Amino acid sequence: MPHILKIGGFMAVAYHSTRSFDHTVSAKQAILRGIAPDGGLYIQDSIGEKPLDLVKVCSQNFKSTAYDVLSTLLDDYLPEELNHCIEGAYGTQWDTKTITPVSAIGDDWLLELFHGPTSAFKDVALQMLPRLMSVARKDTNAVDTSDQNIMIVTATSGDTGKAALEGFKDVPGMGITVFYPEGKVSDIQRLQMVTQKGSNVAVCAVNGNFDDAQNAAKAIFANKKLAQELAGKNTVLSSANSINIGRLAPQVTYYFDAYAQLVAKGTITQGQKATFCVPTGNFGDVLAGYFAKEMGLPIDRLIVASNSNKVLTDFLTTGTYDRRRVFEKTISPSMDILVSSNLERLLYLASGKDIELVSYLMNQLVTEGVYTVPAQVMDTIRETFDAGFATDDQTRETIRSTWEDCHVLIDPHTAVAKHVLDRVSRQTNDVRICLSTASPYKFSSDVLAALGHSTADLDDFACMHTLAEITGTNPPIQLSSLNDNVIIHTDVREKEQLASYVFEACGRIFAC
Repeated sequence: MPHILKIGGFMAVAYHSTRSFDHTVSAKQAILRGIAPDGGLYIQDSIGEKPLDLVKVCSQNFKSTAYDVLSTLLDDYLPEELNHCIEGAYGTQWDTKTITPVSAIGDDWLLELFHGPTSAFKDVALQMLPRLMSVARKDTNAVDTSDQNIMIVTATSGDTGKAALEGFKDVPGMGITVFYPEGKVSDIQRLQMVTQKGSNVAVCAVNGNFDDAQNAAKAIFANKKLAQELAGKNTVLSSANSINIGRLAPQVTYYFDAYAQLVAKGTITQGQKATFCVPTGNFGDVLAGYFAKEMGLPIDRLIVASNSNKVLTDFLTTGTYDRRRVFEKTISPSMDILVSSNLERLLYLASGKDIELVSYLMNQLVTEGVYTVPAQVMDTIRETFDAGFATDDQTRETIRSTWEDCHVLIDPHTAVAKHVLDRVSRQTNDVRICLSTASPYKFSSDVLAALGHSTADLDDFACMHTLAEITGTNPPIQLSSLNDNVIIHTDVREKEQLASYVFEACGRIFAC
């Protein structure tokens, strides 16, 4: 049975940690806090008990479906609060009213998630999350004082950073600190972050890889001394990574909306099952698809596509999650991850909500770097999930062949997913959707090289110009104009120094 909280004058479904039932909070509180006190991720137990009306979904637009999804998952938000957030998140900052259009790619379909202000799928959630937080911050049922400062701390493998910075810039009472791995994001991704304007933003490179940055960020949330010091300055920490349920929930919308678009096109009959292939690093994007399935979307398979850092492919194949391997830098850097945090939520749900098992497995991951999931739990996971991976060479070949065969330009992350999907046996009348998570122009040098053109002595902007010329496509203005922006953020720190960096950033931003 789901835990229920009385909030104000009404009842709402409670969230709790994936590792404990002892600490329950409302959706607003879970969003503000980001991560549970014991290091677990917030989850609710009623997912699937209130399925969306598929007939209704297939007759409405993205915003209406977003309302249905969010009102189900975040049920302590009032209708007027959600409508305000939705109108702000999905407005004129998108270059299409469809928000996440579906287009043909050979015999399959492409779910285009890159039409927002930073040209990456993270925009769908990170245009929403700051608004959800701002509403929650003003609710006395969710916070002790409405004047409390909130510092967002997030680690990024490339795309989350800019999307979060853009979403949170100049939001009153809130600051944002972004950590990214030095030398392990694309030049365009780096410039998007280090040129970010805003009175409340801090950006810092970390000597190490993404997992180093992410683990250090998680440690910041568990740092009781830092929490006490910040509390004395009326400041708390929260997260914009997909460990925050406010990041995850909005992503559920585009699965339902993609299905509705295909019904409208006559490609799929309402009720017919569809398969989604998702380029995956931290497991949040594909987990949103699992939430959608639990909420009534007819999904056959969710295919997890990895690059050479194929820890998820190996896990889904063997049942053993082993991060003890060489970290590879690839041309799909947003997937260069060895610790997929959101997998914890799937383990909780697939194990029949076994908090003791989840706690044990997560402790094994920290102490030993490896864990093995019981066979019956893996059987449950494999009922929905398949997996595959692509090397850099296979990724390049897929970019080239997709352009030559389909006249569709895709980025390396999308190419990883398409490569994997192309190797899955097609059944009669299969409807398969490949998630396209970023504009190819965010990775113009790698895409240009994949098309067989020399990139020697060309920077990313010259590559962007050449790519536009030879393909007859246009780069998003927010990317092509980056070269004119001034670099503002030059900080670089060791992973052991990130807690002190956050403290300093809070002092600067909140003048405390």
